[in-house]
Amino acid sequence: MKASIVGLPNVGKSTLFNCLSSAKAQAANFPFCTIDAQLGQVTVPDERLTKLAELVHPGRIVPAVCDIVDIAGLVKGASKGEGLGNQFLANIRECDAIIHVLRCFDNDGIVHVDGSVDPVRDKEIIDAELQIKDLETIENRIKKVEKQARVGGDKLAKVELDVLLKYQDALSKGLSARSVTFDTEDELAAASSLFLLTTKPVLYVCNVDDASAATGNAYTEAVTKAIAGEDAEMMIISAQTEADIAELETYEEKQMFLEDLGLTESGCNRLIKAIYHLLTLQTFITAGEMEVKAWTFRRGWKAPQCAGVIHTDFEKGFIRAEVIKYEDYIHYGSEAAVREAGKMSVEGKDYVVQDGDIMHFRFNVELPSDLLLEEGSLL
Repeated sequence: MKASIVGLPNVGKSTLFNCLSSAKAQAANFPFCTIDAQLGQVTVPDERLTKLAELVHPGRIVPAVCDIVDIAGLVKGASKGEGLGNQFLANIRECDAIIHVLRCFDNDGIVHVDGSVDPVRDKEIIDAELQIKDLETIENRIKKVEKQARVGGDKLAKVELDVLLKYQDALSKGLSARSVTFDTEDELAAASSLFLLTTKPVLYVCNVDDASAATGNAYTEAVTKAIAGEDAEMMIISAQTEADIAELETYEEKQMFLEDLGLTESGCNRLIKAIYHLLTLQTFITAGEMEVKAWTFRRGWKAPQCAGVIHTDFEKGFIRAEVIKYEDYIHYGSEAAVREAGKMSVEGKDYVVQDGDIMHFRFNVELPSDLLLEEGSLL
C-alpha cells in the first residue's frame, strides 16, 4: 500500500509526513521547501499484536506497514507546468490513495500561497488540477481508439470508448472520475487500465490548531459541507500537535498530552487506520513462537488469496485454513486451549477471511528449506 500526501504549499504536509514516518522531510515557512518526493514507511498500529504477544511470547512482533509519499505542494496551473509541474502528478499516479491535506488554521506567521486561508478553495484548486490532467489523458486516448471502435468494429475498443466518453463528460463538468460508475466487467476492466488520478480514493485531512484538534472549527465545518456529495472521507488532525507528541519519550507522557487535548488516540494512528479503511484493507494474523505477524489483505478476499499474501505457493497448493477468532484466542489464552474448547474452525477455499482472524494454512507444495524455517510457525 502506498499513499500520497498532497496539498497546496505550506498547509502542513511535510510536518505530517515527518510525524508519520521515520524519514525527515524539510518543513519550512516558504513554498516548495519540498522539491523531491519523499518516501517514508509507516507502521500500522494494531493493539491486537501486543496482546497476542503477551500470551505467545514470540521472538518478535511484525506489524503491517505502508508507504507514505510526501509530494511537493501543487499550485494552480500545475497540470500545465506551473510551480514544480507535472513530475509530481506522476508520483500521485503511482499511489493507491491520496491524503489531501487542507489548511484549517489561522497563523499570520505562516504564509499562504494564495494570501488567505480558505480550505474549500484550496481543495477545489487541487481537484481541478488533477481533473485537468485526467481530461488530457482521456482526450488523448479517445483519439487513439475512436476509429477502431466506430470503423474497425473492435468490440473491446467500443467498450473502452464508451468508458472514455463517460469519463470525459464527468471531468468536463468539474467532477472527479471516481464519481462515474460502470455496470459490466468489461467496462470496469477498461476503466481500471486508464490509471486516472481522480479515480483514487481520497482522505481529506483538515490540519487544525491545537485548540481545534478534538472539536474542529468553522473551516472544518466548511470542508464537511463541501465534500458531502463526494465518495471521499475526512478527518481532523493537528500536525503541530502530532509533532509535539512525537518529541515525548514515554507512552505515559503521550497519553497525558492527548488527554489534556480531549483526545484518546494520536492523530497519526487514526490517520493510518483511516487509510486502511479507505482502501478496504484488513489484517489477518499469524502467531507462533517465532513471531506474531500482521498480514494485509483486501476485505472480501477468500482463504487461498490470503494464503498467497504469505507466499504464492501457499495459494497454489492451498488445502485448508485453520482459523481462530482473535477474541477466542484472548479469552482462552492459548492455541491449545482454543482447540480443546472446540473454537478452532477448519475452513476451505470459499471461506471469506475476517479482520483479526488468526490463520494457519495447510498446503501441498514443497517449499525451499529456508522458507520453511522462516515461516515454520505459520504452517
